[in-house]
Amino acid sequence: MLSPSTAPRPISATIAAVIRDNQVLLVRRANPPDAGRWGFPGGKIKHGETLFEAATRELAEETGVSAEPLRVFTSVDAFDHDTTGNVRHHFILIAVLFRWTAGEPVAGDDALEARWFELGALNDTSLALSLDVAEVAHEAALMAEVLA
Repeated sequence: MLSPSTAPRPISATIAAVIRDNQVLLVRRANPPDAGRWGFPGGKIKHGETLFEAATRELAEETGVSAEPLRVFTSVDAFDHDTTGNVRHHFILIAVLFRWTAGEPVAGDDALEARWFELGALNDTSLALSLDVAEVAHEAALMAEVLA
């Protein structure tokens, strides 16, 4: 049996929800979990980093876009399973709403592509989205309206 100090634990990470002109900024992931799927720019929080610092850093690394962090608005679980279905990694993704300030997306770091999507297009079932992306994007858009 694993001791509490060696037992696997969830990994904290941030995702950056940038809304601009009824569009959301997404990246196509290069690495697991969800390699090849569209999701929010984001990644693991480094030791000593605040949520806003981590989300801003990941946004810049993956897209080159500049934006102002406004608030944390939700969180979601993301699971990476091995070939037998066992949980390999459990991520807790903390969503930060951003106000776009400058730049157009250019894929960088571990993103294959980066681009703006119309919010209505996220309901297209043929679009390879990571779990909960459409719901979180719509929630971000509503929050952005409230804060405008």
